[in-house]
Amino acid sequence: MKILIAEDESKTGEYLKQGLTEAGYTVDWVSDGQSALNQVLTDGYDLLILDVMLPKMDGWTLLSTIRKAEYWMPVLFLTAQSHLDDRVRGLELGADDYLIKPFAFTELLARIKSLLRRSQQQDNDMISVADIELDLRRRRVTRAGRKIDLTAKEFLLLELFMRRQGEILPRSLIASQVWDMNFESDTNVVEVAIKRLRNKIDQDFHPKLIKTIRGMGYVLETEIEENR
Repeated sequence: MKILIAEDESKTGEYLKQGLTEAGYTVDWVSDGQSALNQVLTDGYDLLILDVMLPKMDGWTLLSTIRKAEYWMPVLFLTAQSHLDDRVRGLELGADDYLIKPFAFTELLARIKSLLRRSQQQDNDMISVADIELDLRRRRVTRAGRKIDLTAKEFLLLELFMRRQGEILPRSLIASQVWDMNFESDTNVVEVAIKRLRNKIDQDFHPKLIKTIRGMGYVLETEIEENR
């Protein structure tokens, strides 16, 4: 797990980096908001530990900027400010937790583990391709933010396509995975189901994601993959 610390107090920053490194995490530390933003935009992190009062760009602005850019790693705010309004502001901007200085390292570690565990659970419950999001726990599908109602088989079919994005799926494989049946050449159940699924997730949207590969099967791919 990779953690970024944005903390301008060198003593605190060094303490946190050493402690979290010893706890088994890969840790980067920067001392100003602009550097933190650059790191987030150019490198992947599983968690951001963010001080509110940072030079060059304060924590509020940094958090708002990365959320608008659709970076959704958990963010833990560190602050010397104990006012309720400050905590509420941070949560409304997209922070996941708040820890007031001074704090015990054991509490910080416990909160980090909780945030990372929650994030992993959410990742396991969600599948995303292009602008389609499939929520496995709620059995809910959206495209471009619009809710799409699918039957149980259509949901399973879409899940199969999304899990195997970019892979050409033969009709026989689709039939066995979604309907749990041996494929018969005179059965058009696969074609009918895919046509209905396309009408729901592709007809009113761009780009079209489900493609027919003549003589081979079907594939779900984005324009970027298609043009490679």
